[in-house]
Amino acid sequence: MVKERARILVVGGGYVGMYTALRLQRKLKRELGRGEAEITVVTPDPYMTYQPFLPEAAAGAISPRHVVVPLRRVLDRCRIVIGEVIAVDHAQRTATLTTLATEEEGTGGRRLAYDELVLAPGSVSRTLPIPGLADHGIGFKTVEEAIGLRNHVLEQMDIASSTRDPALRDAALTFVFVGGGYAGVEALGELEDMARYAARYYHNIRPEDMKWILVEASDRILPEVGEEMGRYTVTELRRRNIDVRLETRLESCADRLAVLSDGSRFPTRTVVWTAGVKPHPVLAATDLPRDERGRLKCTAELSVEGTTHAWAAGDAAAVPDVTAAEPGRECAPNAQHALRQARVLGDNIAHSLRGEPLETYAHKYAGSVASLGLHKGVAQVYGRKLKGYPAWFMHRTYHLSRVPTFNRKARVAAEWTLAGLFKREIVSLGSLEHPRAEFELAAGGKPSQDPPHNPKGSS
Repeated sequence: MVKERARILVVGGGYVGMYTALRLQRKLKRELGRGEAEITVVTPDPYMTYQPFLPEAAAGAISPRHVVVPLRRVLDRCRIVIGEVIAVDHAQRTATLTTLATEEEGTGGRRLAYDELVLAPGSVSRTLPIPGLADHGIGFKTVEEAIGLRNHVLEQMDIASSTRDPALRDAALTFVFVGGGYAGVEALGELEDMARYAARYYHNIRPEDMKWILVEASDRILPEVGEEMGRYTVTELRRRNIDVRLETRLESCADRLAVLSDGSRFPTRTVVWTAGVKPHPVLAATDLPRDERGRLKCTAELSVEGTTHAWAAGDAAAVPDVTAAEPGRECAPNAQHALRQARVLGDNIAHSLRGEPLETYAHKYAGSVASLGLHKGVAQVYGRKLKGYPAWFMHRTYHLSRVPTFNRKARVAAEWTLAGLFKREIVSLGSLEHPRAEFELAAGGKPSQDPPHNPKGSS
């Protein structure tokens, strides 16, 4: 039994936010039933996105709705608020948040009191002041961006197929990906695979006509799978006619011209930015201690250092790695740690409310797996190196076991089975991004070419 009534505020509905709230639902089931505890989850989206499946969603191997988990269904004992926390005053135990109705109400942000705080807002894309990037760059962190990129690639193939201008055709068939981490390499591998397949249905486009370029500032890609597997990945991508540029930076993409630090210039209509992430800006609007990278300083028990009743994990937290041989090492900000940290975090909050000893988070890194397209992959798991089909199979098996809920597991497995029996879908639904354009034109208006005010795509 908890010592006193507890209002628990979870900021963020991603890996850590959802799994922590789910763990608390189970650990505090009786207290929630008796009204001795309440859990509020504030999140910009009513779903959790399983990001390792974004490349396959972009390639059409998985439906977008099966990459996300509806929070209201999974967290049925929690109060879900669709909005964003914009500031936290932990000294006063209050958070300021905006919701979808805030602008309509005209009252500004409202304050929400809490007793226990879980900060798990995740991360945002880390961008640089590169000319043209804000105007032409495409991110790859959300399901909307993944599906938008798929539609964009197929649309560029349509443009190239129908134009008589060789310069326009060349730009449409040139795809530049910046960043050689998981997101960039997997997105490039899956989309190149899809476009290669789609080319057979175009009478005047061959796979060799397309230019796929991967730009990485360091001297290696996929550092998580080790140096040997990283070199293998470079070799495998180059065998597929993908131009891998190491120790190279994007200097400009203004006027649809990608200029690289090695002097290369590529007319292109596609620049995909996957060059890292940074902590969510809300962390800077709190009175909690942060490290030099902007993450919250945390203890091995996942509480925020030097404070009480504040907890954090995942991308937002600098958590010491107690299993590392070198002192001072921190846990990598990846899904493998986030999922396990969330379980310990949920348990520790319950322990804290009941006056019980806290657990220490300790997990030795198991390894990494990455997909390079259909039946292609690399992996380094417990020191063993795999490549090709075995690595790809391990990638699918591992992530199928980790995607939340049996419902999603069954749907994803069914889609993979059907994909093995039928041909790949290559339909572009780019008009979904401007759903009212046709009706506005029919009604006598002029359809807007600007993106909708709502960043999620609805008008």
